[in-house]
Amino acid sequence: MLFRRREPVTISERLRAFVWPRKGLSRGPRYIALRILRLNSSPHSIAVGVAAGAASACTPLFGLHIVLAIILAWLFSGNLVAAVITTALANPITIPVILAASYEIGTALTGPQAGPSVGSAEIARLVEHMQIGELWGPVLKPTLVGSLALALAGASIFYPLAFQTARIFQVRRRERLQKAGYTS
Repeated sequence: MLFRRREPVTISERLRAFVWPRKGLSRGPRYIALRILRLNSSPHSIAVGVAAGAASACTPLFGLHIVLAIILAWLFSGNLVAAVITTALANPITIPVILAASYEIGTALTGPQAGPSVGSAEIARLVEHMQIGELWGPVLKPTLVGSLALALAGASIFYPLAFQTARIFQVRRRERLQKAGYTS
């Protein structure tokens, strides 16, 4: 028999696989890291691309992360593919953390805003009624200022890590290829 017939999957098995994948939680991030490291580019270019992607992922400009990453990577002569892949740092799990950190850092940098404080229910109402102008002072301005600081910090952290990792990966890869008899 060429094809083995699979048993019907129960709902509990599907739920378990969704929460804890069969191959583990680290498989996806490991694949993404290897995909970036295997790019045919200099370690500096890869690191600039990773830093651009990390910086754009730290902004509250959802829907524009990839565009922002490409622009930043292009401006600083980074690898565009590395920039796009690294924007995956902003995912449904990290977005609330990034937003909260951006807001808190922005509030610390800009100081408390004059006027009444805005709670989550009030923010939801203002967004629902598209009254974005009323959100500028108490919410959007601190979040944008904080995200710039967070983006600079993210790029400052990810550039040296990506540079060293890419450099070591490429040296080891070159050694393996030479040992196997391939010359470049």
